[in-house]
Amino acid sequence: MAEQQFKRHTAYKLRIGDVLVGKPVMNGEKLSFIELGNKKVNRVNVLGNIVEKYESEEREDGRKFLFLTLDDGSGQIKLKVFGDDSEKFKDVYQGQTVVVIGTLRYWNNETYVAPELIKEKDPKYLMLRKLETEKDKAHTTGSVAEKEQIIAIKDKILSLVKSSEENGGVELDRLITELREFSPGIINQEIQKLLEEGIIFEPRPGKIRYLG
Repeated sequence: MAEQQFKRHTAYKLRIGDVLVGKPVMNGEKLSFIELGNKKVNRVNVLGNIVEKYESEEREDGRKFLFLTLDDGSGQIKLKVFGDDSEKFKDVYQGQTVVVIGTLRYWNNETYVAPELIKEKDPKYLMLRKLETEKDKAHTTGSVAEKEQIIAIKDKILSLVKSSEENGGVELDRLITELREFSPGIINQEIQKLLEEGIIFEPRPGKIRYLG
């Protein structure tokens, strides 16, 4: 008889802040999933900076644990590893930017991640992940307010880009800060359209200039 294969749940790409506002749904003392809109999430793909690391000394019973704190600017979440798995992630260090894939757990009123994979990433991916998740929200919500925003945002982007020409262009981060009434996902979406139309160009990644 063939062994039945274990099917893993989808690891949703989420911001930590979104994970923390999800509603825990329990099966007894065990977390089944967190409810996040129309999603039932029990595995996540999160990206951030390791801001704390605590590794226990090996106890008399031979057990040990590793606690890490991950921060992506929207919130912080604990990564908890127990037993021999602690060795797998012992080289992760404070200040490192990492992507984490793992299963959600809930204990003592705290949602945390039991990591399956922790992999170092370039810090620039923090902004890319933020834009990516904001874009996903824009697509899934499709609110009337966001659709109305798109009508106005193009002129505001162009106005900021044009006014920055004497300084050699404008940084994407500044555009997002100056237009904070709009979601970063919509800003990025409209910038991509303007790039495709040849109205603006990128002399280097993250820098926008007016082409006309």
